[in-house]
Amino acid sequence: MCGIVGYTGPRDAGPVLLDGLRRLEYRGYDSAGIALVTESGDLFVEKRAGKVAVLQDAMGDHPPRAGIGLGHTRWATHGRPSDLNAHPHSDCTGRITVVHNGIVENFRELRDELKAGGHTLQSETDTEVVAHLVEDAYAGDLADAVRVALARLEGAYALVVLHRDEPERLVGARLNAPLIVGIGAGESFLASDAAAIVAYTKQVIFLADGDVADVTPGGAVITDLSGAVVERKIDIIPWSVEAAEKGGYEHFMLKEIHEQPAALTSAMTGRLRHDSVCLEELDPIRDRLTGIDRVELIACGTAYYASLVGAALFQEWLGVPARSTVASEFRYSPPPINARTLVVAVTQSGETADTIAASRLAGDRGALVISVTNTVGSAITRESHAAVFLQAGPEVAVAATKTFVTQVATLVMLAADVAHHLGRLPAAKEQELVAALRRLPEQAERAIELAATTEEMADRYAEAAGFMYIGRSFGYPAALEGALKIKEISYLHAEGYAAGELKHGPISLLDADVPLVAVATRSAVYEKLISNLMEGKARDARVLAVATEGDTQIEQLATDVLWVPDTLEPLSTILAVIPLQLFAYHVAVKRGRDVDQPRNLAKSVTVE
Repeated sequence: MCGIVGYTGPRDAGPVLLDGLRRLEYRGYDSAGIALVTESGDLFVEKRAGKVAVLQDAMGDHPPRAGIGLGHTRWATHGRPSDLNAHPHSDCTGRITVVHNGIVENFRELRDELKAGGHTLQSETDTEVVAHLVEDAYAGDLADAVRVALARLEGAYALVVLHRDEPERLVGARLNAPLIVGIGAGESFLASDAAAIVAYTKQVIFLADGDVADVTPGGAVITDLSGAVVERKIDIIPWSVEAAEKGGYEHFMLKEIHEQPAALTSAMTGRLRHDSVCLEELDPIRDRLTGIDRVELIACGTAYYASLVGAALFQEWLGVPARSTVASEFRYSPPPINARTLVVAVTQSGETADTIAASRLAGDRGALVISVTNTVGSAITRESHAAVFLQAGPEVAVAATKTFVTQVATLVMLAADVAHHLGRLPAAKEQELVAALRRLPEQAERAIELAATTEEMADRYAEAAGFMYIGRSFGYPAALEGALKIKEISYLHAEGYAAGELKHGPISLLDADVPLVAVATRSAVYEKLISNLMEGKARDARVLAVATEGDTQIEQLATDVLWVPDTLEPLSTILAVIPLQLFAYHVAVKRGRDVDQPRNLAKSVTVE
């Protein structure tokens, strides 16, 4: 995943593009670059390996003034991070330049063909072939040339092309990678994420796969690949630029952890009615839900751990088989799927390549597909029959926090809604669930307050050789997510395991240098979890337990305890993960890591 931003209009383009790149840096930070058509008509290109700050230093205090330009921040796929491989990439004439997110799967064949035709390619990237294909096709109209070049590409792309001789025009296109058009007053934008342009406009067009956007200061004309004009509605970004700023916190991740109570409130807004759960988004597909006899949840990474909670509740409340599968595995060994299968696709960005591909496969085989995502207008919504939005607001830190807790809460509500309308969720149980959901934001605030001790604890654990995280039932997804968080941002090895599996191999790793982190909140399997905890303690491992307030037993067994409020078991995952997020954060800070932009990672994976 990479970040793209383009601008055409009366402002000085350089500062606009640099501001957008800084806001997009969470999407990729191996290298960054800018191209501008200057007031004198020259094409200025500057690109550097490293973060946006390195690019800005290279450009100096007075970059050339320009009314049009494009920028890119890269997460490397083809070609190592370097000045040469950074985007933008230009053609042989030096008039055409392009930025690209995605993978050109047939770039080797295209590169060889272009070289044989006399072109000189400078970089190791797949993107550079696009500039040369546009060069070959160009006959005075950039949009026409781009459409001809796109017909040669196989793979996935979001790209923006600029021609020096058309100094008010940008051409963007997307296929299986996000790209939006921003519409301002006498100015227009292209970007891979609304965060890049929300400071300038809230009016956006979410491009669909196969769209080509011909963008000038006066607006955008959208066509398909054949050149036929297509209509796309203008949406309004529902959050402000302030929502995407740090707001006084040292890191975005810390800010977003503290935003979780408000995010939970937002996720539940309009969905809890008296003693019932009701998701209006499902109304158009109610008839199809009545025939469902199996549920498949598909997701990747953090979203997969959240979907484990959803699968457990679908199975318990509906009384039908339900399971969660990593989306990249689902596609290549799919279960039997038919019109009686409900597939729930969970993805924060709505652009995760593996989840989109799995959803498309499910839809092609007749399944009913519901997407759970944080991003209105994202690709996954076009692959599903209904979309349920997290309503969590922007999440900038690469490591997911508030999107995880809202994914869990939304999946709980989704399962409850379906079970309610099928008559399979007893009224008393639903009433109890709704009451617990209403308490959840306040309890999340309490969990954050109780986790103030994690900063001091981090001093004692920051030099551990690794960690073992365990949990049972609804504590298991929290253990998996806790282990992932500390891996992602501290670079310490951590394993997340179902606690019963501890003695089937992983226990051999435990000693004084490898602590055991146990999610030991109140549950039906609490006593069994305590037995697993004691197995670790017997191996001289320090034990850090996440436990329910008022549990006197756990204090006698654990080295350290992180307390959380009491709640229903299905919601305990949400509260248990909060101190684990803060623990991972403080360990990473103690180790001097880049918390918001950890190495080798990007916010979402938009290529397979």
